[in-house]
Amino acid sequence: MKTIVYSTAGDSSVLKLVDREAAAPGPGEVRVRIVASGVNPTDWKARAAGTAFPEMVPNQDGAGIVDAVGGGVTEPKVGDRVWIYLAAHGRPTGTAQEFAVLPADRVVPLPEGIGFDVAASLGVPAMTAHRALTVHENGPSRLAPEALTGRVVLVQGGAGAVGHAAIQLAVWAGATVIATVSSDAKADLARAAGAHHVVRYPDNAEADRIREIAPDGVDHIVEVSPAQNAALDVEVIANHGSIAYYANNNGEEFSVPIVASFAKNVRWQGVLVYTVGSEAHHAAAEDITAALRDGALPVGESAGLPLTWFGLEETAAAHDAVENGTTGKVLIRVGEGTGEETA
Repeated sequence: MKTIVYSTAGDSSVLKLVDREAAAPGPGEVRVRIVASGVNPTDWKARAAGTAFPEMVPNQDGAGIVDAVGGGVTEPKVGDRVWIYLAAHGRPTGTAQEFAVLPADRVVPLPEGIGFDVAASLGVPAMTAHRALTVHENGPSRLAPEALTGRVVLVQGGAGAVGHAAIQLAVWAGATVIATVSSDAKADLARAAGAHHVVRYPDNAEADRIREIAPDGVDHIVEVSPAQNAALDVEVIANHGSIAYYANNNGEEFSVPIVASFAKNVRWQGVLVYTVGSEAHHAAAEDITAALRDGALPVGESAGLPLTWFGLEETAAAHDAVENGTTGKVLIRVGEGTGEETA
């Protein structure tokens, strides 16, 4: 089978296309014929940092069809169309290959009619967004229609992959969603994703504009850039609100207005999907699949998440595209039936 590997830290040039034998799944594992592989910032960052394994296949997310199952596996079944999360977390084999052997509990059956393009765009972004929306002091701990009814959600950076998923999941769950973006083009994407209100930055009146929309404050903030936005977040947050931050855009450290934070009982919650634990992973996978079933997570420019496709042999270029900040989602065509279709 064709697979992308690297064995040393470095830039994208360390990625090599090689031929390998497809492994058989062991107990508790499944083998998936990969149709599409999703690329996230953590994929190129992990490659740049090196590997604890002699050889590594990159990329955490993907989608495909179950090809074989190991002992003790009853779900998913051979022939199931599936989406994949955290394929390479703690393991040497990600989704940038034609066949991937994975723990069965990281492989989730797709509802009927959901395309591989949607499926490969889930994983890290959607699960991060789910976690960010479920850490509020007063819940909910799970997402479903009406779970966030009456809540106001602020998504900082609404045109990114996590921001896009957060908008869609929050709208599906009944929230009023405000998204911040840096350009008119990104404003169009946030609106296409379903944001009810969009606020441009930089703007000295940004807090005023958010408070005009939410005079009692926003209940949840999904934050991509705490170093830049911490003071603004505290200014617009409601009493007992949560600020879930999942990235370090614009700085490695941030300062928080202390009195204003504790006066509002603000919860600052770090979110890293790799370390939240299996209970949170399984909850997110179930809720995301329910949202898929309701048609709540479309992708593509018309849905607010432009897709940029590469071939498997172009995985290095795909990594570079993500590292260079390509707007939307970067996907890799791996196998036949690669993504735009829904069946």
